[in-house]
Amino acid sequence: MDITGKVAIVTGGAQGLGKAFVEVLLDNGAKVCFTDIRGEEGRGVADELGKIYSPNNILFVECDVTSHSGMEGLFSTVKEKFGPINILCNNAGIGGEAFPLWEKVVDINVKGTIRGTLLGLNNMRTDCGGVGGTIINIASLAGINPNPFGPVYAATKAAIIQLTRSWAANPAVLKAGVRLNVICPSFADTTMVRDISEEMVYNSTAAQDFIEKIGIMTTGDVAQAFLRLVKDETKNGSILSVTKQQGQNFIEVRPHPVD
Repeated sequence: MDITGKVAIVTGGAQGLGKAFVEVLLDNGAKVCFTDIRGEEGRGVADELGKIYSPNNILFVECDVTSHSGMEGLFSTVKEKFGPINILCNNAGIGGEAFPLWEKVVDINVKGTIRGTLLGLNNMRTDCGGVGGTIINIASLAGINPNPFGPVYAATKAAIIQLTRSWAANPAVLKAGVRLNVICPSFADTTMVRDISEEMVYNSTAAQDFIEKIGIMTTGDVAQAFLRLVKDETKNGSILSVTKQQGQNFIEVRPHPVD
């Protein structure tokens, strides 16, 4: 896919991986709307990016991915501002294992990604009035490998992987011009990785030691993997892992019966 002039939405784009995805899209000529629940921070990022890129190509919308009406309004706003949507990145996510935070983790990571994916399909499918495009959901290697320090977080990321692959295997979706893929990064230099506490994980000291052993990537490393999936129109239902030590690798899984 040639990204120049394409319209993209990135959720959770005010910091961390989301901000890196926004920047790599702008670098490649896209028109980008990014959302975040942190309104003041998001507006600051939009102002910052507007000094580097054309402000006409940047839009920030304060939005909570757990709000269906808010997300519906987001898609309507983007289409009014930029036109048909071509790229959607469901990135918004948090970690947390202690009650009641773990319930919020499920609401944002699972329900938020499902909500974004469904609205993305409704707005992008050619048989629903869209122009086709790609949906990239952000999971984690924790969704594939057991995570003794964050079982709830791992479960939410596993759900995102299966959500993405299942929709990608739907023949009607592919026929309607939408590809779905998922990225599974290991640890990247984000607030969630830097600020680990006992509320966030079980045994934070052991978790920190594990992170140091695995290694921490830059957000730019993950953004390059994201860009790869956006551009490569041959990929659908793919799981792309990104790690500090091994870089980018596609994870082979058993084909779906309809493949």
